[in-house]
Amino acid sequence: MSFLTSLLNALPGAVAQGLIWGIMAIGVYITYRILDVADLTVDGSLATGGAVCVMLIRAGVSPWPALLCAMLAGMLAGLVTGLFHTKCGIPAILAGILTQLSLYSVNLRIMESKANQAVSVDKYDLLVSQRYVRTFSPVGELLTKNPLPLLLLFTAAVIALLYWFFGTEKGCSIRATGANQNMARAQGIDTSANVVLGLMLSNGLVALSGALLAQYQGSSDVQMGRGAIVIGLAAVVIGKALLGKRKNFALRLLTTALGAVAYYFILAIVIWAGLSTTDLKLFSALVVTVFLAIPYLRKKWSARHHAKGGSAVC
Repeated sequence: MSFLTSLLNALPGAVAQGLIWGIMAIGVYITYRILDVADLTVDGSLATGGAVCVMLIRAGVSPWPALLCAMLAGMLAGLVTGLFHTKCGIPAILAGILTQLSLYSVNLRIMESKANQAVSVDKYDLLVSQRYVRTFSPVGELLTKNPLPLLLLFTAAVIALLYWFFGTEKGCSIRATGANQNMARAQGIDTSANVVLGLMLSNGLVALSGALLAQYQGSSDVQMGRGAIVIGLAAVVIGKALLGKRKNFALRLLTTALGAVAYYFILAIVIWAGLSTTDLKLFSALVVTVFLAIPYLRKKWSARHHAKGGSAVC
């Protein structure tokens, strides 16, 4: 019974972290699914968002402008990756790696050459903090301190704004660029500008997630983005499995965020079951591998089944 109680107490924290990482996963979705670009900048831009937000809050800036500045810093990182790719002819995956490596030094500079900077909820008025994540909270505290309502609003706002943007002419042109660059270029679309804009939007969301995560955990770390791309991909592929064949764009964004929540639910259950925290990265890689392999294996099995059926008819 005590084990079940500990699991239930861990679930609100899993939901909160899942919603924070869900915003990052939506950013990964933009590059991975919409632009069809492999962008590894996210490991660096997530830490950049956290570093900018924490240092501004420590300097006396309100958390809301700090979030905005963190997002702009992430967009700048995406701009650099985009220019590397479109103007210098560097493959997207290498452009992302170059920017990610550069951001390590940039993040250290932002954090005054320290690998970690703390921002305590006792000293600063943070928007979200893991201290107030509880299974049961009084109504007043739930609305003012518990991070879950605010994170739900953040996620809903991000999905609504992206749904609106990708329904505009510019948003549709970005989607067309990802679907078929040659055809989009033949229609007079500036595909290079769209790729850069998509990378900026993606990394802006990743940095926003990093800023929220830094506030939530009470510190920014230069290594906090390590493995972020794996978590993002896990959320995307779990979200695709949840969505099935439905093609509504808003549902795709929603299930991507829910995929991150489901991923952290799975982690909470696995940790509760006794898995060592040192094996979490290995477990994350296995989750992504399984969910990426399922569509291929299902298609292969279906083709083999039809082939056997056809030969039986003959």
